[in-house]
Amino acid sequence: MHTTSSTADDIMTCARTLIVAGGYSGFSYADIANVVGIRKPSIHHHFPTKAGLVRAVVIRYRQQTRAGLDHIETQNPDPVAQLQAYTAYWEACIANASVPFCVCALLAAELPVLPAEIAAEVRAYFRMLSAWIASVIERGAKADRIRIVHPPHVEGEAFMATVHGAMLSARAYGDPQVFSLITAPLLTRIASQS
Repeated sequence: MHTTSSTADDIMTCARTLIVAGGYSGFSYADIANVVGIRKPSIHHHFPTKAGLVRAVVIRYRQQTRAGLDHIETQNPDPVAQLQAYTAYWEACIANASVPFCVCALLAAELPVLPAEIAAEVRAYFRMLSAWIASVIERGAKADRIRIVHPPHVEGEAFMATVHGAMLSARAYGDPQVFSLITAPLLTRIASQS
């Protein structure tokens, strides 16, 4: 595991922003050096390879996402409210451009050209997020709060794909409101009326 120094944190934060802006191949250590205000050898000191840096970014992103999902569960015991909170998080991030796209969704589009260690971490992120969504849907179905047609894991994959697709559409149209235009009907569709 890499150090958690302020410089390493700055490097990882910058790399994450650059990944969202242009993907894995869209940035170099020179770009990070310019943004963070350090020399390239300093970056190599903390992260000897770009693959190692991006892998660390994805691991941290997955951990932060897991903590965020745990917070959603703590704040919202109702499964429908949990899914609403998840989509509301992304709606706000896209609207204020703070995090306009999921890092792992973006990297997933590049899987064929990513180093194996990054691809493995991106897949682990998708498995974690899908499992959480499926568990929320399953709890909601058992409580008659969520209407399902397919097994919870299939419904979870469809939900996750729709949210990621809504991010992509919002980016493609250059309109943050497109995200909620897609996700609002999804939430309405799955919420049980009973």
